[in-house]
Amino acid sequence: MKVLVIHGAGMNMRGKVQTEVFGTLTLPEYDVKIRAYAAALVMQVEIFHSNIEGEVINRLYAAHDEGIDAAIINPDGFTRGYPALVTAISRVKFPTIEVHISNPARRGTTSDVATASRGGITGFGIVGYDLALRGLKEILAK
Repeated sequence: MKVLVIHGAGMNMRGKVQTEVFGTLTLPEYDVKIRAYAAALVMQVEIFHSNIEGEVINRLYAAHDEGIDAAIINPDGFTRGYPALVTAISRVKFPTIEVHISNPARRGTTSDVATASRGGITGFGIVGYDLALRGLKEILAK
């Protein structure tokens, strides 16, 4: 079982700014934890980051063609106002789970990405990725 993990626009700034909201973990530290969560579940992950919407869309479509089983996306800066990304998520054959470290709704933000995602996990910090992987493992086992 292989899962594509996508870090959206601005994720490279984690641990550097807004630490009161997102904590002090940096993106490379996220990746270490995500890989450990996946290994414990006997899952493979490929991790991809881009601040460019078109690159994320291209990676999703390539993952579709490569036979990736599922995706997890933390859209960050792509959460609102990116209809081409939302369309891409809705067109791929695999389930996508949206993850947010914080709860965007607490800050008055709603997610456009959620409209195309199979589900979403918000507000549980880095553990949200573990929850998403566990959920995907259950979904894909059926």
